[in-house]
Amino acid sequence: MKSLENKVVLITGTGSGQGREAALRFTGAGALVVGCDINEKGNRETREMVERAGGSLVTMEPVNLSDPRQAEKWIDEAAAVHGRIDVLYNNAAAPHFAEFDEFPLDGWQFTMDNELNLVFYATRFAWKYLKQNGGVIINTASTAGITGSGYGGAAHAAAKAGVIGFTKHMALEGARHGIRVVAISPGVIETPGFVDWAKANPAEAEPLLARNLIPRFGKPRDIAGVALFLASADADYITGANIVVDGGRVSW
Repeated sequence: MKSLENKVVLITGTGSGQGREAALRFTGAGALVVGCDINEKGNRETREMVERAGGSLVTMEPVNLSDPRQAEKWIDEAAAVHGRIDVLYNNAAAPHFAEFDEFPLDGWQFTMDNELNLVFYATRFAWKYLKQNGGVIINTASTAGITGSGYGGAAHAAAKAGVIGFTKHMALEGARHGIRVVAISPGVIETPGFVDWAKANPAEAEPLLARNLIPRFGKPRDIAGVALFLASADADYITGANIVVDGGRVSW
């Protein structure tokens, strides 16, 4: 039997990168996945990729999860597809970067909305469904929330630290309902956005690899594999944890 056979999994940000890889891996493990993204074209491409691999993915797009009304509508519609929610994977995120003395106020608010608030909104509206039978919430944090983000990433670091704190608190509130809540903190992952940035800024990208004990940047599959484990019964004694997946970057 597959590890997530017939489990209903909601994944945010399935239009590319880690969310796309998660959709492929989770459907491959037998999950009934409902995904969303603000990127209509990318989300449909993900659905086609899943179908070519022999899986089935329900996608909804465009969905802007930083708008609480859209987040609530998506959660309710996604829950209605299969009648329940077993796993919520809060993967979607979009930060703004700028040197701090030039950091725009709207850039700070954008990052809070798209890296922290959207996690709260999706969790808040999915909570009533998860309370019915228990389940799992997986939040995407970042090593930036542990160590800081380097130059230009003040808002990103603050938002991801908030995700880690929110995860720990919700694990406490979820325990009596049989809800496990965990976070994954990726290091530097080769998402499409990072690859484009690294090509345009090689002098800044190279030092990022220097701290890794494993001498490569992470791949979306590195995160999706950990998420798949955390969503499964094999991880049913893990809650409130922040799992660091960074090639050893923050271990020394």
